This record gives sequence, C-alpha cells and structure tokens, in this order.
Amino acid sequence: MSVLPMVFTSGWASGINAYAVVLLLGLFGRAGVGDDVPEALQRPEVLIVAGVLFLCEAVADKVPYVDTVWDVVHTLVRPACGAMVGAMLAGQSGGSLSEVAAGALGGTTALVMHLVKMSTRMAVNSSPEPLSNILLSIAEDLGVAILVVFALFHPAVAAGIAGTLLALGIGMVIFLWRRVRAFWRRRKERRERRAAAPA
Repeated sequence: MSVLPMVFTSGWASGINAYAVVLLLGLFGRAGVGDDVPEALQRPEVLIVAGVLFLCEAVADKVPYVDTVWDVVHTLVRPACGAMVGAMLAGQSGGSLSEVAAGALGGTTALVMHLVKMSTRMAVNSSPEPLSNILLSIAEDLGVAILVVFALFHPAVAAGIAGTLLALGIGMVIFLWRRVRAFWRRRKERRERRAAAPA
C-alpha cells in the first residue's frame, strides 16, 4: 500500500492543475529522481503537450471569469487525469493496490479538490480587482509543485499535508457558501421591506 499516499497526493494536485502534475512527474522520472514514475508520463510527446497546456492554464487561471470558464471545461479533465495518473502509479509499483482502486481514489480526490478550487475562484471573482486572482493562482501552482516534488521523497507526509489542505478547502467552501446565502437572504429581505413600505 506504499503507493497509496502518492496516488492521493497526485489526485489532490490534479484537482488544482492536472497538467503540472503530469509535467512534473514526467520530468522527474526522466531525470531519474522518481523511480516509480510510469514510463508513459516520461514520453517526450506527453511532456510537450503537458507543458503547452500548463502554460495555457497559467495564463487563463489568472484572468477573472476566464478562470471560471477554464474550470468548468476542466470539470471532467482534472478528475480523469487524477484517475489516470493514480492507475498508472499503481500499475508501475506492482503493489497490493489495484489499478482500478487507485484510479477511483485519484479521480475522486481530484474531483473534490477541483470543486473546492472552482468554488473558491467564483468567490474571489466577486472582488473587483484582479490581483487576488493572480496571487491565488500563483499560490496554487506553487503548492502543487512543492507537494508533488515532496511526495516523491516523502509520500506519506505529503499525503497528510494534502489531506489537511483538502479538509481546510472544504471547510472554507462551506463557510463561503453560508456567507453568500446569508447575503442573498438579507438582500431579499431588504427588497421585501422596501416593497411593503407605504409610498
């Protein structure tokens, strides 16, 4: 089950930036750093496509509302990538975790993290200035890079960090959702009071 932490961490990271996960794992695999990196991720054509798409995402992710459209489009892409990478990691390790189970774990983790990211971005887009989008996008990319690299050397610790960040992200989305609902409820009550007030 030693591959389990790596599958979970790569799924978490795929939910934020799937292309960065493929690119980083592939590059480290080619450099001989990651012994368990599947050969398919190290192929030159895979690295080129992942690199180009990573650059596209790096730009789109920093523009308000463009990032929302990008996230909607990637609602299927990120979980599929998380599942694919998870299944390949399990297949490469030859451990007791089956490829189907690893794919399900990686895909589910990626989907949950993707929904957290998308919900957070929608909340951030409500601010009029673009700086918050840029800073959040940079923080996400750095977080993915640091955790994926860390997972190659300390997979269990990286998985613990990813799990903590995932739980915090879910908690933040719940908090933001309640704030938004309370805002709309107050707005509706103000409109009703104005409509009921005598002319």
